[in-house]
Amino acid sequence: MKRYMLDTNVVSDFLRDRAGIDIKMLTLPRERTFISAIVAAELLYGVSRRPEATRLNMLVERFLSEVQILPWDAEVARVWGIFRTALEKSGRMLEPHDMQIAAHAISADMVLVSSDRAFEGIEGLQLENWTV
Repeated sequence: MKRYMLDTNVVSDFLRDRAGIDIKMLTLPRERTFISAIVAAELLYGVSRRPEATRLNMLVERFLSEVQILPWDAEVARVWGIFRTALEKSGRMLEPHDMQIAAHAISADMVLVSSDRAFEGIEGLQLENWTV
């Protein structure tokens, strides 16, 4: 049974009621959907930059209280080191947080759900885009 790690852009789309994402999110059992602690940090950073956006702040806090957040631990760090080396050797690079999120999905053997095309074609990364 597939398990899914949601990227920041997917969570943002869900919180903003973007078509397509909500249907998929609401039909998957909660025990199959996760976010990385890195995604949680990105969401919290985003709302801290906009303290006047009280509705968004409430949505993010509620989402974080209901979703399973996976810690970024020593095993993920090990996978990240190998993953980053492989990317560098192949001539590809990702933004630092994207590299961490991708390595986390690989380490946890989860499908990364993202609409970010930068993840396409990365060896060892299972990827789905729910916005198409």
